[in-house]
Parts: sequence; structure tokens; C-alpha cells
Amino acid sequence: MKKIIFPKPLKKGAKIAVISPAGAVEPSQLEKGIKMIKNKGFEPVLGEHLYTRFSNGYNYAGTEKERIKDINWALNDKEISAVWASRGGYGCQHLIQHLKLKNFIENPKWYIGYSDNTVIQSYLLKKGVASIHGQTIKTSSFGVTDESYNLIFDILKGKTLKYSLPSHALNKKGNIEGELIGGNLALIYALLGTSYSFEFKDKILFIEDIGENYYALDRMIMSLELAGVFKKIKGLIVGGMTNMGDEKDNKDFESSFDKFAYKLISERLSRYKFPVVFGFPNGHIKDNRPLVIGSKTKLNIASKVKIEW
Repeated sequence: MKKIIFPKPLKKGAKIAVISPAGAVEPSQLEKGIKMIKNKGFEPVLGEHLYTRFSNGYNYAGTEKERIKDINWALNDKEISAVWASRGGYGCQHLIQHLKLKNFIENPKWYIGYSDNTVIQSYLLKKGVASIHGQTIKTSSFGVTDESYNLIFDILKGKTLKYSLPSHALNKKGNIEGELIGGNLALIYALLGTSYSFEFKDKILFIEDIGENYYALDRMIMSLELAGVFKKIKGLIVGGMTNMGDEKDNKDFESSFDKFAYKLISERLSRYKFPVVFGFPNGHIKDNRPLVIGSKTKLNIASKVKIEW
């Protein structure tokens, strides 16, 4: 098993690069997050194309070349101690073939983001470097708790995480330990069969998603099954399933943990024996608590659920 590198804790005054690797953002959407970085004692350094807008069937934060330039600068600049994505959206798949990591590997730094950033995090893990699957700088329409951000800063300062959750009716009990992988289900699905896909053997997989019709959710879960993923993993953590299904037909619309989406996933997994946790607070939800991709994670699912690394 490849040894995973965990970036060094940040010291007071360390520089954190803020970049937009995917969708476009407005300055007003990042004001609170950038101010927060300053208030925590760090220096935000804005990417050249942080606020660039390029429309090509989608509002990207710049052309592919511009976004590639920003992420390679942020990952490799020796003065930068962490890289924080402004948002997700779509566009990170454009970048991974062009990432240059020579200086990054010599001086690894935390990469923070979720949603479309799952693509970047899968790539970094293949290079042996852990990352933080947590809230982006842009505060979403459903808001972000202070605790969600504070926990990210705890990780940046070198602290480890422990979570204790109430049991869920769909949970499958068990006590396991393994490397944590995953992120947004749509991107895990999009990377299947490519050289950039996560390696699933003996891993604990985390999934979350937003805005997918139920048939699309089922298709993605089926694809993971057909790819043999569920025969390889040691356990599964299911996070937010937000705004799923058709708004007209879904009484659970706006729920962070869509009941029918959970039921669908549970039914597809019924033939597998590995432990499963439902209702973990991470994803496109207000209480978006960070996970460390690549961490050696302990998962204890009983009357209560304990997760730690």
C-alpha cells in the first residue's frame, strides 16, 4: 500500500491560495470566506483568474488554459501553504491531464474543496497526497455553519478529527479500519474506467450528491456495482443527498438527506455485507463537516456511530 503524505500544519501568517478551478464566481460571493481566512491569522492570495468568466455552454472561471495556469501556480508556488477552491460546479476534469506537481510533491500542501473538486482530490491521492473534502470559500444558497469552517482550520493546524453520530435505521453495523476515498458521486462515476479513478480495493468509500433525478442516482450506483466497486470496498459512508428527484413529485425536496435516495441506495447494497453509515454531515448541505481523503479512518457502527482518523 502506498504511504499517504499529510501536508504539514500551517503556521500563523501562512499563505492560502484561493482559486476557481471550475465554475465562475462573483467577488461578493467570496467576501465572507476571504475575510474569514484573514481573521484566522492566515494570508489569502487570490489566483489571477479567480473572478474571470468564460461562457462556453457553462459559465467557467476562465478558459481551460487560464484555470490550468492558476491551479499549477497554486500547487507549486513554494510560498503557498494551502490551496482552497472558491467553488465547484463543473470544469475540474479539464485540468487533471495538465497538472504539474514537481514542486508540490516536494512540498505537499492541503487542497480544500468538494463537489467537482473530487476530481482533483482523486488525482492528488493517486500521487500519494491527502486532501480535505470540505466546504469551499463560496457560501452556498443553503448557508454554511461556522463549525464546518472551524473544523477545516483545525485540520490545517494539525488536529485530527473524531465524529460521533446517532444511528440511522438503514445503517449496517460493523467495526472496520481503512483508507478513506470518495466525494461527489457524479464525479466518482465520471472517473470510472479512467486512469484518474480512485482505487477501491479495501477502501472506505464516501459518497454525496445534489440535484440528481432518482433514475440518474440509480444509474450511477449501478455503474459502481457493474465496475465491481462494491466487491472491493470495506465500507461505505453516505452523506448529503440534496434536492434529489423531481421537485414536483418529491415531498422530501430540499432535504439534506433525501429519504427515497437513501432507500434506493440501501436496496442496491442489500446483497453486500460491508458496514454502511447513512446521514454523515458532509456534502451540499449547511452542516458540511470535513473529511480527509486518504486518511486511515476507523469506522465503528453500533447503537451510535464513531468515525475518526
